[in-house]
Amino acid sequence: MSLKQLIENCKINNTKAQGELYKLFSGKLFAICLKYSRNYAEAEDNLQDAFLTIFNKIEQYKDKGSFEGWIKRITVNTALQRYRTEKVFDIINENTIEDVELEVDEDTVSIDYLLKIIQELPDRYRLVFNLYVLDGYSHKDIADMLKINIGTSKSNLSRARLILKQTIEDHKSMQRSQTL
Repeated sequence: MSLKQLIENCKINNTKAQGELYKLFSGKLFAICLKYSRNYAEAEDNLQDAFLTIFNKIEQYKDKGSFEGWIKRITVNTALQRYRTEKVFDIINENTIEDVELEVDEDTVSIDYLLKIIQELPDRYRLVFNLYVLDGYSHKDIADMLKINIGTSKSNLSRARLILKQTIEDHKSMQRSQTL
């Protein structure tokens, strides 16, 4: 069955089509949920909530643009919704923002380690870092999505980079001392 037919069947609440759509996209969407969740269990909850929203709003998809892009946007928004109601963001004066460069040497830092330390960032830093660096959103878009000001987005990105840079430097130092 084609994706277009699958979507049409989901619009009439065909549970078999919904199951197929879930099988087709759950892996990709779960990876997104992991990026924006505090832990595995929360990511599972976010995935479930995202699919409920997708199935409830699928009639709004008008076959304009990418369906995968549409469901990814729903998934990101579903995961971020948990943080909108919490006070995880501090208001920041934009004049105090320091731009931190983060360079990663792929020979000494594995992708798995990098993903692990990103996941360990405090919520406000992890969310902004993922949205800006990994998903390519602008600070204005991030501010709109998270209901924060642009300065807060910039500051949280800077602090995330600073934490990651320090963690990576500590990791490299530990590796060097173990080889001595």
